[in-house]
Amino acid sequence: MTHELEKFLDCLRYQRDYSPHTIAAYRRDLGVFLSFLDDHQLEPRGCRHLHITEHIGQLRRAGLSPRSVQRHLSSIRRFFHFLKSKQLVTDNPATVVTGPKKKQRLPSVLDADQVQQLLAWTPETDLEKRDRAMIELLYGSGLRLAELIAARVRDADLDGGFITVLGKGRKTRQVPLGSLCIKALRDWLDTRPAPSADAPLFTGRNGTPISPRTVQKQLKNIASRQLQTDAPHPHMLRHSFASHILESSGDLRAVQELLGHANLSTTQVYTHLNFQHLAEVYDRAHPRAQAASKGRSKSGS
Repeated sequence: MTHELEKFLDCLRYQRDYSPHTIAAYRRDLGVFLSFLDDHQLEPRGCRHLHITEHIGQLRRAGLSPRSVQRHLSSIRRFFHFLKSKQLVTDNPATVVTGPKKKQRLPSVLDADQVQQLLAWTPETDLEKRDRAMIELLYGSGLRLAELIAARVRDADLDGGFITVLGKGRKTRQVPLGSLCIKALRDWLDTRPAPSADAPLFTGRNGTPISPRTVQKQLKNIASRQLQTDAPHPHMLRHSFASHILESSGDLRAVQELLGHANLSTTQVYTHLNFQHLAEVYDRAHPRAQAASKGRSKSGS
């Protein structure tokens, strides 16, 4: 099955345009599963749902979190779907296997004041102008890190006020650019001697496409200086963008389109996040909530 695994990974890489990180996760998960089949002298064609259930049980007993086990199960389902499409198996036994329930983790976000503080500085050098433009784009338009890295100069229509993004599954979408983001992008592009339309939108010191690690490092450095914490990461800015847009507009469908989510259920996590925020505001501000809180404190003392 090693050959078929490589063909499956090639499909994810070239047809689905999955990131190297995602492909590496599929390779690890399916490598563990294929070792399980070898130990039981099984081929995928002879694998039944009871075998997959046993494999999932072993992962749980090995101490994997429900989230990690669900990821393993998802990888197996996708692999069998691929094998079935190639007529190498007759059915997908993983479809009837349920994994452990995982507790939904709400994404961490910056509040509006923190974002304002993060950006409360004036860039002076060329690289500072680049970093400012990257942060404005990550927060102002909610781009994924991979989308920012892949962006070309031609993708940013500064006169039209939008950027064309190549997202997951090679799906393109257009995302509006705010006025501050447009200004930051102009300031950055003005530092570069007439870049070609096909040139990377963001480059490193030597003019090559900027690396994900550099984006992460620069954001952490700026956050440490501006917020006294290096916790912010590029995806936190995307989460903050979505949360703030939803909080202001209440339009979940619009947020889904802006983020490029294939399913609305993926976007709904921000609804839970906003409800949590509202509940915290209620607990701090409403007299009846404060009275209940004091009552709980007395009863517990």
